[in-house]
Amino acid sequence: MEEVPLEVLRQRESKWLDMLNNWDKWMAKKHKKIRLRCQKGIPPSLRGRAWQYLSGGKVKLEQNSGKFDELDLAPGDPKWLDVIERDLHRQFPFHEMFVARGGHGQQDLFRVLKAYTLYRPEEGYCQAQAPIAAVLLMHMPAEQAFWCLVQICEKYLPGYYSEKLEAIQLDGEILFSLLHKVSPVAYKHLSKQKIDPILYMTEWFMCAFSRTLPWSSVLRVWDMFFCEGVKIIFRVGLVLLKYTLGSSEKLKSCQGQYETMERLRALNPKIMQETFLVQEVRWEWGLAPASSVGFLTAHGCKLVT
Repeated sequence: MEEVPLEVLRQRESKWLDMLNNWDKWMAKKHKKIRLRCQKGIPPSLRGRAWQYLSGGKVKLEQNSGKFDELDLAPGDPKWLDVIERDLHRQFPFHEMFVARGGHGQQDLFRVLKAYTLYRPEEGYCQAQAPIAAVLLMHMPAEQAFWCLVQICEKYLPGYYSEKLEAIQLDGEILFSLLHKVSPVAYKHLSKQKIDPILYMTEWFMCAFSRTLPWSSVLRVWDMFFCEGVKIIFRVGLVLLKYTLGSSEKLKSCQGQYETMERLRALNPKIMQETFLVQEVRWEWGLAPASSVGFLTAHGCKLVT
């Protein structure tokens, strides 16, 4: 994990406190500065608060005062409660918050996920929401985590958690189209092996890499994701594909479909390392094909660094 000198961390904390205490002014006039500070990494002590501000979860909570408590007290649909209950122990089982079965962390996770099924009954529950909610709960109380989850599901990754997974399939096609520009070698290999994007990118995107990357990298990716939106998820995916399959040397051990999928399931730790990955995500980008520009713009994403 990248060690930030204490003095630098204190300076960053001071700058972030000023931003958070004057948030509307900063958002209106200095959004580029916010983006640069998110790319450098949000100070751990302020990360939860910053995520709430960046995502709009704080505003959502204020607009819906008492709503979470109302959902929390409601009984919930038995078909979802049973599935959620079975998933609780699978989320970060070695983290102190979730290590105890029936402990406070698992209880809060259950509350947040159950509340979402009542808030959006037409969507219900999707297993990929559990690690997302768990990461949020590591940084904020249940009510705040709930509204950040709502924002991720509705604003950042709309349609990802619906039953037919249409949005994730569309984004898989767009990722593949972008890969053609970023790494023609990787694109050609995956095409030749007839490996559909949905086979390797579903968990990456739906869990926002929380089950893929080392923890320090997850936090840095999420800092940028909350600020810049889904384009960060695309960029991380492209970096992983490029540095896993993007040269003839790398492809020597990926001759067939099985070997390629195994390589994508067991990524090289070096390319997932925080410093390398963040640097690549910040600067590495090819020209997006026209078909992708409209889609990513619709997601609130600009394709320029």
